[in-house]
Amino acid sequence: MRALFSVLYPVIAITVFGLYPSMTIGPKEGWQVYSSAQDADGRCICTVVAPEQNLCSRDAKGRQLRQLLEKVQNMSQSIEVLNLRTQRDFQYVMKMENQMKGLRTKFKQIEDDRKTIMARNFQELKEKMDELQPLIPVLEQYKTDAQLISSFKEEIRNLSMVLAAIQEEMGAYDYDELYQRVLRLDSRLRNCMGKLTCGKLMKITGPVTIKTSGTRFGAWMTDPQASQRNNRVWYMDSYTNSKIVREYKTMEDFVANAVSRTYNLPFKWEGTGHVVYNGSLYYNKYQSNIIVKYSFETGRVLAQRALEYSGFHNTYSYSWGGFSDIDVMTDELGMWLVYATNQNAGNIVIAQMDPDTLEVQKTWNTEYSKRNAGESFMICGTLYITNSHLTGAKVYYSYSTKTSSYEYTDIPFHNQYFHISMLDYNARERALYAWNNGHQVLFNVTLFHVIKTEDDS
Repeated sequence: MRALFSVLYPVIAITVFGLYPSMTIGPKEGWQVYSSAQDADGRCICTVVAPEQNLCSRDAKGRQLRQLLEKVQNMSQSIEVLNLRTQRDFQYVMKMENQMKGLRTKFKQIEDDRKTIMARNFQELKEKMDELQPLIPVLEQYKTDAQLISSFKEEIRNLSMVLAAIQEEMGAYDYDELYQRVLRLDSRLRNCMGKLTCGKLMKITGPVTIKTSGTRFGAWMTDPQASQRNNRVWYMDSYTNSKIVREYKTMEDFVANAVSRTYNLPFKWEGTGHVVYNGSLYYNKYQSNIIVKYSFETGRVLAQRALEYSGFHNTYSYSWGGFSDIDVMTDELGMWLVYATNQNAGNIVIAQMDPDTLEVQKTWNTEYSKRNAGESFMICGTLYITNSHLTGAKVYYSYSTKTSSYEYTDIPFHNQYFHISMLDYNARERALYAWNNGHQVLFNVTLFHVIKTEDDS
């Protein structure tokens, strides 16, 4: 670098004349005076000389230097171009690497999804097989039923021929005898159809959310005894300290909150186990074991009766509490009461009740603790009990009043809003009405019908 510096910058020579003031020295050839200095007497002290400006340009080293500089500049430009290309190629490589990582992730996800789909399909097939398994004995029964129906068809055909003949030949047959045959056939047909009205609970689907309103606890219902044109809805918010019942003309009005009428009951209610049956409300009177029958038409109490030995006011409530000791229910066979007594060690008691007089006609003692039950409902004379009121609840236990026997079941249902405080079956709608944490919802039920012949009975 020192040599290069001496080439790049002209050499400046300083000649000092302090010792020889009278001596004048001129610059050598190729040099020129750059500067001079004098003392106070005008004597020259020093002279600075430098090469002529055009001297270096003619020098061979100068030419080499310029060539070297040009090469350096060319190399710098080449290095800059190479650097730009390298950066562009590096970005391209990085982009390709990211794409490769994305492809690996997608391939792994596709493989995982394929395994998940295969597992889900296998589970669906297994569930279908489980659903079809109970139908095998029924198919055997249908063989006998088909013969019975064929017999009915044949008898109807014969009667039709007889009636046609009567039109042509009056008096050929005894009319009273023929009429009795028709009545017997009609009775047998109705009896056969009656056997289809009840069944065993197989599945619960839903729920369908109808409305969101009220507090966490309450009850809502329709009348299973009403005609198909009568779709009134009744609404009772909270489980205690209230006497107000709201009525809606239709389900659409209920959703729109268009109240048609409000009733002020003579007594407060307790719990959420109320029902409307044949135009009257049945409920548990506050802080008592008394059942009240209230007529919506007259606005009066038609009957009230104490339920003997029954616990009340959270003595034997469901697992969620709420003074739910006494639960009034209805199904295809009439009206029922579900409660618990000290005599049955706090286990559930089922009672069949006369809806007119509120008199208990018969009772059944189960071995299921009332406090361990989430909720319960009756279908075709069988009580179904859930094992919880919270998420993960299922129908765990059933008790048949026809056979006075019980069995453990496993029928899940979706507790969508995590807390159920009312669950009642409506025989007309074939649905479960539920109050689920401030939401009014409906569950559909699937019943397994078994047609019994005279030989079976």
